[in-house]
Amino acid sequence: MIGLLHPDARLVDAANGATLGGLTLRDRVADHATALDREPPGMVLAGMPTTVDAVVRFLAALQAGRPIALVDPRTSVERLTELADRFRPAVLLNDAEPVPGYHSGWDRWLGEYQRRTGEAGPAPHPDLALLLTTSGSTGSPKLVRLSRAAVLANTAAIGAALGLDGDQVAPTSLPLHYTFGLSVVTSHLRVGATVVVEDNPLTTRDFWSNMDRHRITSLAAVPYQYEMLRRLRFDPARHRRLRTLTQAGGRLNPDLVEDFHRRMAAVDGRFFVMYGQTEATARMTVLPAERLPAKLGSVGIPVPGGAIVIDPGDGTETTEPGRTGEIVYQGTNVMMGYAETAADLARGDDLGGVLRTGDLGRLDDEAFLYITGRTKRIAKVFGTRVNLDDIELSLAQHGPVAAVAGPDRLVLVVEGADDDRLSRIRTEVVAALGTHSSGVLVRGIDALPLTAAGKPDYRALEDQC
Repeated sequence: MIGLLHPDARLVDAANGATLGGLTLRDRVADHATALDREPPGMVLAGMPTTVDAVVRFLAALQAGRPIALVDPRTSVERLTELADRFRPAVLLNDAEPVPGYHSGWDRWLGEYQRRTGEAGPAPHPDLALLLTTSGSTGSPKLVRLSRAAVLANTAAIGAALGLDGDQVAPTSLPLHYTFGLSVVTSHLRVGATVVVEDNPLTTRDFWSNMDRHRITSLAAVPYQYEMLRRLRFDPARHRRLRTLTQAGGRLNPDLVEDFHRRMAAVDGRFFVMYGQTEATARMTVLPAERLPAKLGSVGIPVPGGAIVIDPGDGTETTEPGRTGEIVYQGTNVMMGYAETAADLARGDDLGGVLRTGDLGRLDDEAFLYITGRTKRIAKVFGTRVNLDDIELSLAQHGPVAAVAGPDRLVLVVEGADDDRLSRIRTEVVAALGTHSSGVLVRGIDALPLTAAGKPDYRALEDQC
């Protein structure tokens, strides 16, 4: 299983307390891997609900040497059909209705699944282990191709950066098809820790009842969850063993960083700010908890085995303090490249361990990274990347609309709109993106500012956000 599952690792079903660990867990994974071995060769496309069985299937695919693509379990049959047509997986593991070109089957370990009946796709590259989607609801998602070495390297690096060990207990507080949520699982299983598989949102009473029952020690969350926790007056003193909080998935406002650092410090706990991309398996930098609040606004230093340089756009790469430019990350955890069709799955490493992130940033005199913006018209809303031009096109019927990236949110500026139209636009976009409503801000303006070329002046709009 590419060295991912420690002999002492445990999975706990929060709903009923059932535990899989030690030899029992390893045998269960092996049984699932044997079931996959009986299927025709090729990639596995799997819906990834937050269940113990889904985690076991994921581990089994890795053990069987099967590249596995993880998607939102709520993915429609139309989208699954489109993905199956493009990537031609050998096996579909999902609860959706049958996809054309696939035959339904049942297995003791895999449950209901679908096997491809048509021509098989090209054999995947032998280094390929994991495929994750890059985009949300705008356009056809590309798949990020991650090697076994990348998965292993990043789980080890995260464990080292956070000081994880076998005494840790972490819940699944984020979706498992999302790179941050999946990395919580893999990094804890790697060190022999316990993962509590919990499907309730962390804003519910059931979530916290289960977490206290299972004595969680750490919690991972994205910015909007921290905003909710502050509204709910989260107090770590009420949870005796919870002493580590981690944050990634977009920029967290500095006042919230300082607030949660203060809350955790009051109980001798730790608050870690992190920066990552799916293209780097999960995480690229970690801000050591003890460097807050002195390094407020920074996302930290590279994880072990990683390095960062800045490309100012003049043909050089530098680590000189204060120079602003594109952030370039180097490390074993960098993806092999993107895949848009089945043929791409057979390709080798396109990037050689170097990732141009598309983010702008600078280093300080201690090589701590500060992110200052984006190089392209892409917004990141709670970890989901959104093409701003696609959003504008989809809203054309509402009149002049400009889309810009605010701090971890999408900001839509609508010309000459009344409150009712603004509300309708917000509802439409939130539904299309499948995101939390706090990630979309819509406001009216008498007239959009324009450049000399007659195009929306996005820089002027961003300055107002």
